[in-house]
Amino acid sequence: MKRSILLAASLCIASWTSTSFAQDACKNRGELDANYCDENGDLVADLPKDKKRWKNPSTLVWAYTPVEDPAVYEKIFAPFTAHLSACTAKKVVFFQVQSNAAEIEAMRSGRLHVAGFSTGPTAFAVNVAGAIPFAVKGFAKEFQGYNLIVVTRASGGIQKLTDLKGKKVAHTSPSSNSGNMAPRALFPTEGVTPEKDYTVVYSGKHDSSILGVMKGDYDAAPVASDVFERMAKRGQIKESDFRVIYRSKKFPTSSFAHAHDLAPELADKILSCFYDYRFTPEMQKAFDGADRFFPINYKTTWEPVRAVAAAGGESFGKAAYQKESEREAAAAAAKKK
Repeated sequence: MKRSILLAASLCIASWTSTSFAQDACKNRGELDANYCDENGDLVADLPKDKKRWKNPSTLVWAYTPVEDPAVYEKIFAPFTAHLSACTAKKVVFFQVQSNAAEIEAMRSGRLHVAGFSTGPTAFAVNVAGAIPFAVKGFAKEFQGYNLIVVTRASGGIQKLTDLKGKKVAHTSPSSNSGNMAPRALFPTEGVTPEKDYTVVYSGKHDSSILGVMKGDYDAAPVASDVFERMAKRGQIKESDFRVIYRSKKFPTSSFAHAHDLAPELADKILSCFYDYRFTPEMQKAFDGADRFFPINYKTTWEPVRAVAAAGGESFGKAAYQKESEREAAAAAAKKK
């Protein structure tokens, strides 16, 4: 199983070169893959210069980050999916993705047109898949954010980060900001270094980490505060069963992005469809009171995320993504054994 998953990941990575249409004479690319260009310096892929490459599909495929059960979010987003269809006058299909890597690959290969990406994977989606983030969940005057928190069992003896030394700690996936990259960048200054001071085990998802801590599979877990809070509100967990031993500064929550090669009129229409929509009561309940898609700029809004990665010696380029994809595949294979 492990070998087959790694082989599939390798084939996907190898196909990037053979199926790419690298832009010629690009004056600036930054961390973007060779398929893309960034001549205006906004850190996201420019629209292809060749109009023949612009896409205006009759059916739009969209997805939401697999941080929790995809089926749950397909139902929650159903009214919005219907709105997007009516607003764009196109058939819209919600695509359930099972991993960050699968979602990013789907957009890179042109099978996904609009998507919600988790915080860390957003930067990878920008650089290796040409994603253009344009919104996050939010309110009238501000976007919605979250904190990296570290949870452990309330009944245990872990009181602070340094108590994690010698323990088994669940990180979510290699590309996750709060579930992996931020802990690796921030924890050393708090006196504990992942993998050096404690054993890292990849759970795959934030909810899996939280439930694993509750069951005693892991001693602790760094997770996104909004996921933890939503699970508590749904009755999946009791906050009183956990102890929060660390809380970071605010990060932006998951982004919503479209593929870089959508025809301008379609991309503009999608943005207006998102910005004009107001969440249903069910969506507001699921997303901590957020009632709309708040406009953002990737270059400025995601600066704290990129800074955390840089502080931890990480990057969001293609080479880093290939490495993280292989690690994520290996972790998934090990979990299935």
